[in-house]
Amino acid sequence: MTKTIEVLIVDDERYSREELKHLLGEHQQIKIIGEADSGEAAVMRTIQLQPDVVFLDIDMPKMNGIQAAKSMKELKKVPLFVFATAYPDFAADAFRIEAVDYLLKPFEEDQLKDTIKRLEKVMSLGSESEERVASPSSPHKLAIEGEDAITYLNPNDILYIYREEKWTQVVGKEREYQLRIPLKDLEARLKPFSFFRIHKSYLVNLDYVSRLIPWFNGAYHLEIKGRKETLTVSRNYIKGLRSKLEL
Repeated sequence: MTKTIEVLIVDDERYSREELKHLLGEHQQIKIIGEADSGEAAVMRTIQLQPDVVFLDIDMPKMNGIQAAKSMKELKKVPLFVFATAYPDFAADAFRIEAVDYLLKPFEEDQLKDTIKRLEKVMSLGSESEERVASPSSPHKLAIEGEDAITYLNPNDILYIYREEKWTQVVGKEREYQLRIPLKDLEARLKPFSFFRIHKSYLVNLDYVSRLIPWFNGAYHLEIKGRKETLTVSRNYIKGLRSKLEL
């Protein structure tokens, strides 16, 4: 059975949104779940709807498509990006953001078919990776290589993890450890456990969260059991965090 691809269309021109919506509607695996007419609205709609893919115009006032995509890459669930624009000059910037494709207006049906095939392939590879992640009952532990030995740490004994310069710092119940593994890679490995990203540089074990304290501009401070320091929760993550924590 073909997996449904949930799509958000972003363009400040209504005609362009309607044209792309019509063309995408010809493909049964595509489900259009929303639209946005600005970069700012695109970020908010992505937080609310969590689409698989964002078809994103680039030349928009205030926050353009490249800037919007960069903001979305800080979210807990990062969508795939397809830039759909009249300007070829931004292609290099688009692929630095790891866009799946770059469509030029006016859209061609054959090019759009190729884009959808590419999206299906990327999503299929992502699903296979998720299936290979260990289950919560797995005996696998996090290996931390030191100068004299390899320490195996039970993920349930980790309070939080953060990135600082070239190192990833793992704060455990007993002590702290340093790793060179990127935070994004650790997040994928720890997906079966109770970890949640609260900031672009922080992962926390939800089992040890004790309090959330309102701060300013929609952000919060978070307290961890047994620790004196507080951690900052970015406003982009607070809704998802509360939905995970609260009954």
